[in-house]
Amino acid sequence: MNEILLGIDPREQSIPALVWAADEAERRGLALRLVVAVPPAHDRLRYDALGHQSALRLRAESAIANAEDLVRELHGGLRIATERVNGVPATVLRDLAAHAALVVVGSRRLGRAAEVFSESSVVVPLTAHAACPVVVVREPEHSAVHPPTLVVGVDGSASSQAAVAFAVEEASLREARLRAVWVWAPPVLAHDDVDEGLAEHRRLLAESVAGWAQRYPDVAISREVLRGHPVEQLALASQESLALIVGRRGRGGYSGMRLGSTVHGLLHRAMCPVITVPLPLREERAGDLEWAERSRSRTTDRPRPADPLGTGARRPSRGTVGREDDPGPSAGSPER
Repeated sequence: MNEILLGIDPREQSIPALVWAADEAERRGLALRLVVAVPPAHDRLRYDALGHQSALRLRAESAIANAEDLVRELHGGLRIATERVNGVPATVLRDLAAHAALVVVGSRRLGRAAEVFSESSVVVPLTAHAACPVVVVREPEHSAVHPPTLVVGVDGSASSQAAVAFAVEEASLREARLRAVWVWAPPVLAHDDVDEGLAEHRRLLAESVAGWAQRYPDVAISREVLRGHPVEQLALASQESLALIVGRRGRGGYSGMRLGSTVHGLLHRAMCPVITVPLPLREERAGDLEWAERSRSRTTDRPRPADPLGTGARRPSRGTVGREDDPGPSAGSPER
């Protein structure tokens, strides 16, 4: 966990993502690892596949060399490592994320369907599965706005608590203020309960950030409850922010979903870098097992007793990452 991982896209390198990663590595005193993945060649004749793969490798080496040169111009004393890996980019970065403090990628602004289902997609599958926080730099941070501000989305879930913990630390590193935002969509017909609901959500928000001001007295934390749709309101808040920080999955949807609908929307609409924070591994596995058990119980004729601790369904093991000295492009298979 002593490095920041930056995914290099040889087709369209994101300069804002590179600058963000280099600056963050400097702030945290960590090394920066530049990684470019060379995907396997599919749907090509054998004689054409070798030439295509060779061209991809040359492009990857050029991209990573250019990225290293730019980082050294920005931060001459930064520790930098470079790596070219054979495999599907999202899978490669996901596996390497197990040993990183942060993973940073740019966004090629693919449509929703392409971002989810295309083999070249990285943002959604990486954000959904990485073991560490993922930073998607779709738009540059708003560093000219004063005072510098970070926004964290809060909804009371365990995932948003992890986001708050990360956000407070990040605000302290940046000497920025932290804006904690809870977006509440009041029931359409409950006009008489709006004031009561607003007061209740203000109380819940205060509980969610309680204690952090004492731990980080240098960080000014403001609390806001906004009415509306979470994606719309948080996207508006991102217009003057250094970064928008959210948990991987909130209270909406099934607990077993890897990526919440709010995060999906913000990855496409936020006007600043989006940092998605996962639950600690133990808590996330517990949530996955709970969801899997509920799914099984809905498909049986009779109620199924809970499995003893430690005997529930297990996630399939992760595949290995193909290094550049592997025999061929088949290493680093696509996510199943």
